[in-house]
Amino acid sequence: MKIVVTGGAGFIGANFLNHFVPKHPEHTFINVDKLTYAANLGSLAEVAKADNYRLEVVDIVDFAAVDRVFTEHQPELVIHFAAESHVDRSISGPRAFIQSNIEGTFNLLEAARKHWSDGAGLFHHVSTDEVYGSLGDTGMFTESTRYDPSSPYSASKAASDHLVRAYARTFKLRTRITNCSNNYGPLQFPEKLIPLMVLNAVEGKPLPVYGEGLNVRDWLYVVDHCEAIWKVIHEGEDGETYNIGGNNEVRNIDVVKEICAIVAELSGKPKGELEGLITYVKDRPGHDLRYAIDATKIRTELGWEPTETFATGLRKTIAWYLDNPAWIEQVRTGEYRKWIEKNYDNRG
Repeated sequence: MKIVVTGGAGFIGANFLNHFVPKHPEHTFINVDKLTYAANLGSLAEVAKADNYRLEVVDIVDFAAVDRVFTEHQPELVIHFAAESHVDRSISGPRAFIQSNIEGTFNLLEAARKHWSDGAGLFHHVSTDEVYGSLGDTGMFTESTRYDPSSPYSASKAASDHLVRAYARTFKLRTRITNCSNNYGPLQFPEKLIPLMVLNAVEGKPLPVYGEGLNVRDWLYVVDHCEAIWKVIHEGEDGETYNIGGNNEVRNIDVVKEICAIVAELSGKPKGELEGLITYVKDRPGHDLRYAIDATKIRTELGWEPTETFATGLRKTIAWYLDNPAWIEQVRTGEYRKWIEKNYDNRG
């Protein structure tokens, strides 16, 4: 089978390819990636040598380029990871999110509709729990929860979800959607909470925490997420949505303190000294209080369960960042540094 993986040089896509390309030499994986600031081909150094891996440097906003990929490779499966995903960036510059997440998804759906006859091909759309909005102290998101996005990012992902469902109903395209909770793990671009805190702690820099750090997220180890997607692709039902969660609800401040404890243990730095770096900064607009995924459907219907607890997954993640300084230097471009300075250094 020929499989197009969009955004395969990004965090989740790279973990997916690294995990499955070696396991499945019978499939050809075509990585379709624009190679934006958050993409890093160094994350795919070993996979790039595989006979069943191809790279297409393509912006999915360019329909002609997407159409060419379908014409040349004739994929039977699309796994759509590609998206602008950082909420803060969507607030300061929403246009890129509308273009990539909505128009890009539209172009992929149009190409699939053009090249796949009725019943041929499968379009798997990877989405987020942020489309559901914010929870109070109780309750969980299910597949039937009403959409209530709070940021330009989550609104753009909600729109792309609706497009996928519309193409399934109107054009009979075979589709499946997964909405996941917060991913973490190796290869994540260090603007996101966990890698940012790990690297700043190691380097003795401030650990910026929004508000009072009371926002709650359900944390999902990235390889568990990839296994869940593979499960849905091979055992799920067409037209269905599956929520994927890690069963790990943690307040942001507790995440940061746990990172301090593990970094202290692994690096020999005093834990108190690292916790002293915690700096509370002005909260971002529209910051959702709590996300929590009810993963009952994928557990009962497909038998998927996460294998990592937050404690085991976080330790693996921190150890990976400490052991891979060369990768970190590759992603620390001038744009990355400007972004951190703009969004955190001058915030009171």
